[in-house]
Amino acid sequence: MRVSIITGGGAGIGAAVARRLAAPGQCLMLHGQGADDAGRERLAAVAEECRGAGAEATVYCSDLATAGTASELVGAARAAFGPVDAIVHAAGFADRRSFRDLSREGLDRSYAVMAGAFHELASAALPDLLRSGESRVVAISSFVAHRFVVGGTFPASAAAKAALEALVRCLAIELAAAGGTANVVVPGYTRKDPGRLGSLDPAAWQVAAKANPLQRLAEPNDIAATVKFLLSSEAGHITGAALPVDGGLTLA
Repeated sequence: MRVSIITGGGAGIGAAVARRLAAPGQCLMLHGQGADDAGRERLAAVAEECRGAGAEATVYCSDLATAGTASELVGAARAAFGPVDAIVHAAGFADRRSFRDLSREGLDRSYAVMAGAFHELASAALPDLLRSGESRVVAISSFVAHRFVVGGTFPASAAAKAALEALVRCLAIELAAAGGTANVVVPGYTRKDPGRLGSLDPAAWQVAAKANPLQRLAEPNDIAATVKFLLSSEAGHITGAALPVDGGLTLA
């Protein structure tokens, strides 16, 4: 049995990763913030889909911005399934506030959910991840840490994702001695689940769909396919990489 923790597992990329991984022999701990009934229901529905595909799956709701919750998530995964083999950190959000309008509290929350929670999550699971050569860690970053254009900056998200990428590279060094890997996937504009727009309005999403050379939004499954590959034995010699899956958005 292979034990994986997936944050942000109730929607979007995290949910798509869970569905991709779901199969007999897979144990999935799906994390979601669970801020409301709708969010908890979405998370439970994804878990049920995974069980239908033959995986063992359970859910855990908490706010990763709060110190200690990521460690508790690792403990819950161990209690449910045993030692952790893989982590996919897909939890995050886009904060479109300008540099001028961004508050210190807003910046701190972005760091806490994206970079801080990742560090705590991986640190808590590190004894497990170091025990064999098959451990895998993948963090979901964003093009906003690599592309800066007038009217299109996301200061809080960009800073937090850049910090996340640095932490992943440092973790890659520490896992290497045991044969484990840690990598980053960098999506471009990615289609949201129905009824969820994120930080952009419908008109802005139409513009975003044309912003890359392939002239379309990524689908969550596009990102999930890359994540699944990086979690596989076939990607055992790839570590410390930041792989764009953005339709060419960051080419220039």
